[in-house]
Formats: sequence, C-alpha cells, structure tokens
Amino acid sequence: MPQQLCGAALIAHNREHKTWTGTLCGEKVSVTSTGMGCPSTAIAVEELIKAGADTFIRIGTAGPVRDSSDCERYDGVIVTAAVRDEGTTTHYIPIEYPAVADRHVVEALSRAALAKKLNYAEGISQSKDSFYGEIDPDCSPVSGLLKERWRAWQRGNVMCSEMECAALFIVSSIRGKRAGAIMNWGDMNETIQTACDAVRLLIGQDKANSEQGG
Repeated sequence: MPQQLCGAALIAHNREHKTWTGTLCGEKVSVTSTGMGCPSTAIAVEELIKAGADTFIRIGTAGPVRDSSDCERYDGVIVTAAVRDEGTTTHYIPIEYPAVADRHVVEALSRAALAKKLNYAEGISQSKDSFYGEIDPDCSPVSGLLKERWRAWQRGNVMCSEMECAALFIVSSIRGKRAGAIMNWGDMNETIQTACDAVRLLIGQDKANSEQGG
C-alpha cells in the first residue's frame, strides 16, 4: 500500500510495527502494520492517535463464518461492527460497550467498492484471540465450546472472522476517532485500492465540510 502514496517513506520501525508516511490528495496519510491480534493493534492505534491520526481503515484478510457457498458471492466484507471475542478491549471498557465502525468510513468504503463494481458485503466480524481456535478447534481441550460459539456466530449472521477489528473500533471510539475495516478472503490488490479510494472520498468530504463550516 505505500506505493499508493506520493513520496512515501519508512519513518518508524519497532518490533512488528512499521509505518510509512506519504500524501494522498495533498493530505498526510500513513500506512502502519499492526501485527497480529488485538493487543498489538491497540498499541499501534494508541500511539498513532498520539502522533495525530484521526481516521483509521484496517485492511486485511479474514475467514468466512457463514456458509462458504454464501460467502463466495462476495469479494469480502466491509466491517460494520465486531464481536468482542477477545480479551484486550475489556481492559478499556466493559464488554457491554459495542465495537462499532464509524458510519462515514463504512459509507466511503461501500461507495469506493461500488465504483469499482466490487461486491463486498457489509456486516459483522468476529474478533478472536486464537487463530488455531478457528481453523483447528479439535486441537483444543475446549473444542466443544469453540464449536458451539462458532455455530452461534453463524446463526447470528456474523460474516467473517479475524483478530484485530474489535480493538481498532473500541480504542478509536473511546478516543473520539473514526475507524472502519475492509476484509478480503485472500486477494488483497483490489481491497487495497478500494481502501485508498475510500480515503480519497473521506479527504474530499472533510475538506468540503471544513469549507462549509468556515
């Protein structure tokens, strides 16, 4: 994705976190690797906010939760909210607080995907702590519990499963920032471009709102 930015340069690298910064539509935009899971994602988002970031779009891959034949109709999922099936966000706020994407970011992602004639579902993701709990639940002593919960997500129309969205949405929400996510089943090229187009739309909207307010 740094290739999508003008004048992008690697400006920070600490452990799994790398940040490239350049410009898009004349505005400073950064691309940061969060690492895997909610703990490292929360660290990245907290520090990016301290550095001045106010809008976040997570780009990544996810596994389908609903029946695979149903998910095959879609290129991926624009995440509207996340099941908090992880432990990090309970250190921020009680579990009753919802992990919800910003509606303006969701709309920008949907418009960008539609413009490219891509078919992304809009829906809920399950954010979990254990990768192998999804792909190989039988290896766990609590396999029965994992399978029972998985069936609940399916019956509740959860669209996909990944490991970061809950932390992104919770930290952004309680810090008063915007966040969204677009997930693909595997091929990231169109997903990356769609996210960049969504950022362009958000920049344009912010500029228009600023001019109207001034």
